[in-house]
Amino acid sequence: MNKHVRGCLVTGYEAFEPFVKLPDEDDRHVLAAAIACGAQAIVTFNLKDFPAEELDKYGIEAIPPDVFVQNQFDLNPALVCQVIKRHRESLRKPPKSIADYLDTLEACGLVVSAEILRGYAENL
Repeated sequence: MNKHVRGCLVTGYEAFEPFVKLPDEDDRHVLAAAIACGAQAIVTFNLKDFPAEELDKYGIEAIPPDVFVQNQFDLNPALVCQVIKRHRESLRKPPKSIADYLDTLEACGLVVSAEILRGYAENL
């Protein structure tokens, strides 16, 4: 991730950890990092451990990955297709056809996103 996403590492979040209250204390660093970098959302399948009552205090929401991808697609479908194509083509072990890639997204829980993207398969 560090190699491909510039600025992805959040530093200075430790100061926020003591003030964050979550059901699983091992997740406090995630919310603390989101606060430190001014994030609007935490993208996670683990919604139960990021209750809205706590995240609302910081103007942050927890969003499932499938909803996040759909939101990005609504904002800029061409860019999402471009990014997905680049990612799919970077896979080497094993390489994935468009159909295989979309099946993998679906198997990982991005059911609606995969269905939407099937309509754009020629661009992936």
